[in-house]
Amino acid sequence: MQIKMFTVPIIGGELLMEDLNLFLRSKKIIQVEKELLAVSNGAFWCFCITWVDNAIPLEKEKPDYKKLLNEASFARFAKFRDIRRKVAQEEAIPAYAIFTDEELAEMAKVDDLTLPGFTQIKGVGEKKIAKYARYFIEKAPDEKGG
Repeated sequence: MQIKMFTVPIIGGELLMEDLNLFLRSKKIIQVEKELLAVSNGAFWCFCITWVDNAIPLEKEKPDYKKLLNEASFARFAKFRDIRRKVAQEEAIPAYAIFTDEELAEMAKVDDLTLPGFTQIKGVGEKKIAKYARYFIEKAPDEKGG
């Protein structure tokens, strides 16, 4: 565990605040203590940051589903992404709010996707099933070129 101190003036401290935010995003933070100090030459925020070295990467590398899925499953995955995109546009919500790529990949592994089959997919709850499963069951491509 390590400690780093930051002192940022209230007025004119924008660059120091950016440095602080960059530091916070790049480390695994355990604790942040802050205090506002008013002294004769101005006011300052003082931050004491406790952190550890083994930071979690900011972004995970996206999986290549073409490599992770067999050919038939990847074809279903691609079709499911198209369905998800259309539903998201209709409802004016982000596509990942319907199903994530990971959830779509798990759905694509199922040859005959049914309503009960949705309950076996990690991360998919009853509300998502009730609201969105019908789009993917009705329009799921079959192995005969559907």
